[in-house]
Amino acid sequence: MPSIKKNFFYSSILTTANYIFPFLTYPYISRVLGVNNIGICNFIDSIINYFILFSMMGIGTVGIREIAKCKNNQEQRNQIFSNLFTLNTISTTIALITLIILIYTVPKLYIHKELMYIGGLKLICNYLLIDWLYRGLEEFKYVTIRTILVKCLYVVAIFIFIHHANDYKIYYLISCLMITVNAIFNGTYARKFVKLSFSKIRIKSYLYPFLILGVYTILTSMYTSFNVAYLGFVTNETEVGYYTTATKLYNILLAVFTAFTGVLLPRMSSLLSENKKDEFKSLLQKSINILFTFSIPAIIISTIMAPEIIQIIAGNGYEGAITPMRIVMPLMLIIGYEQILVIQTLMPLKKDKAILFNSILGATIGISMNLLLVNSYKSIGSSIVWLTSELTVLSIAQYFVYKYIKLSFPNKQLIKNILCYIPLIICICIIHSFNLNEFISLFIGGSITLIYCLILQIFLLKNPIIVQYYQKIVQKRIN
Repeated sequence: MPSIKKNFFYSSILTTANYIFPFLTYPYISRVLGVNNIGICNFIDSIINYFILFSMMGIGTVGIREIAKCKNNQEQRNQIFSNLFTLNTISTTIALITLIILIYTVPKLYIHKELMYIGGLKLICNYLLIDWLYRGLEEFKYVTIRTILVKCLYVVAIFIFIHHANDYKIYYLISCLMITVNAIFNGTYARKFVKLSFSKIRIKSYLYPFLILGVYTILTSMYTSFNVAYLGFVTNETEVGYYTTATKLYNILLAVFTAFTGVLLPRMSSLLSENKKDEFKSLLQKSINILFTFSIPAIIISTIMAPEIIQIIAGNGYEGAITPMRIVMPLMLIIGYEQILVIQTLMPLKKDKAILFNSILGATIGISMNLLLVNSYKSIGSSIVWLTSELTVLSIAQYFVYKYIKLSFPNKQLIKNILCYIPLIICICIIHSFNLNEFISLFIGGSITLIYCLILQIFLLKNPIIVQYYQKIVQKRIN
């Protein structure tokens, strides 16, 4: 069985690459296309992503869970894969037909019908990715190498084909073709592990978790990706451009921790099936330590230096993204801990009803607040909606986790961490006040943050994970 460290390493690269590579091109794209055209692409993509949610439903989680259980049984693996793939084919077909109907019945979508057609290609190829198979098998190395190669092609294509503001359709096409190429690689490589057969299809036993977890994902989107779609419908593409630019860095930073939770899902499921509850709780505590170590300093520097970061990422004309960015950055800690509760705890425990209840409440608050705030406060309102909804979801998830395994919120650990970072906050504020060049200011602030965090974690907080690596480095130098 691959080690968690190796899986986390590959999954971190994989998940981060999904954001880093577009981020490498975003400063160029944002300046060439402009905030309005960026907003158009992101608005259409948010609609397409909604249909992808309906297409995939709970296949990601169910697929990982079921494949992880039968990794060493070829015949059982073939049957489970065939069942799940058939179920996913049905849901994708329904989603695609619905998408085509809406293109011709909703005026705001028909205006951008060419982009919607391109998005339809993304919908089909996303279902053919079958990433859940590889995650269930813990084949993170292959997926990582494949993704990096395709992302490199993406970067090259962007600089070759995008030169003018009107090239925004080509930009969206290139973004969608990445998934097409990945799907071709995945489909070809999958023959090494599974054989698709439609002779003994049984989907009934998977239908309930597929729908429940799918509804959870869709409801969760009501206070995440729904914000972008709703913002585009009730305001304009420029506000969408501000909001999506504001969440760009957040998505990249959270991707690293999401990689960790994605790696641990199959492992946590295995530990519970083997009744190894102590190891299960030990991994949960390790996840919390990693989250606090990573997220708190990242929130500090990105919130204080939001103007510098927005200027570097997008350039002039995106000043409207600064305040939304400052509002959403604390979500790194909130959603990171929420992932520990839901993905690493409730999902492996198969508490699907608790997950569903949690998402219904979050969606209700998200939709209500969107109606109340977004018309008046636009991208800032969308940011407030997201923050408030996630806080609610975290609170309810914590209630269920405490109910089932008596794991309470680490209040003392969080407060201790925050108090220890007060000197860093003061230092970063002083650097920000000097009004230096954006790159210089961010470089100095980032360097100080890194050094301060290492000293704090090793000598004051004595973080066992950081201390362990520090001692290994010291030991190697001594030897």
